[in-house]
Amino acid sequence: MKANSFPGKKSIALLLDPDKVSGDSLKKIVNAAAKCRTDFIMTGGSLTFSSVDNLIDAVKRNCTIPVVLFPGNLLQLSRKADLILLLSLISGRNPELLIGNHVIAAPYLKDVREKLISTGYILIGCGTKTSVEYISQTEAIPADKPEIVVATAMAGEMLGLGMIYLEAGSGAIKHIPAEIISTVRKNLSIPLAVGGGIRKKEEIEKIFRAGADLIVLGNGCEKDPSLLEEACSVRDRLRKE
Repeated sequence: MKANSFPGKKSIALLLDPDKVSGDSLKKIVNAAAKCRTDFIMTGGSLTFSSVDNLIDAVKRNCTIPVVLFPGNLLQLSRKADLILLLSLISGRNPELLIGNHVIAAPYLKDVREKLISTGYILIGCGTKTSVEYISQTEAIPADKPEIVVATAMAGEMLGLGMIYLEAGSGAIKHIPAEIISTVRKNLSIPLAVGGGIRKKEEIEKIFRAGADLIVLGNGCEKDPSLLEEACSVRDRLRKE
């Protein structure tokens, strides 16, 4: 798969944390993802104690779904994924997550440039403080400041980033408001991904209709495995409209 074709219109990704899935539980969720034709499996997390390489290998043994690396830190870098999100946390002002870590990672990634997707990562506050905020040492943009979210996304595109990812954070109480997604979409010409706090079929449809190209599901599927099937069903229906 080529990076410039990612993610396509109305796609679903399942985010797997190396610390939370293994053995039979991994096989079960991967088989479920394959059955409902999930578009991508993303691997990574804010803080992981287990090998991302091992998780990628295990996913590839059990299905043919493209694997996208979603690295939470430099220790999660891997060349084994089919695609790699090169994340720049543009909602924060931590220089290491804007450019510092990228300088360190560049020599390691120089031979797999065709896999890289430069991504503007924007954290939006949708409830309690999330793990991403603690680990990144940044504050999320408040959900009641949509103008800052939009301006940040626009700046990311103007800087040449290939995708914008609006993130409420793992375990967020609420998903990102549809009004924010819609306004960002109207001011953006590059792909838009949305994740965090998504737990219901109705929310998935609302987020897609607001303009998301890719919806990333994680904790919601762990607590309710049927959510992934419902998400893919919504995707298929909307693609036909």
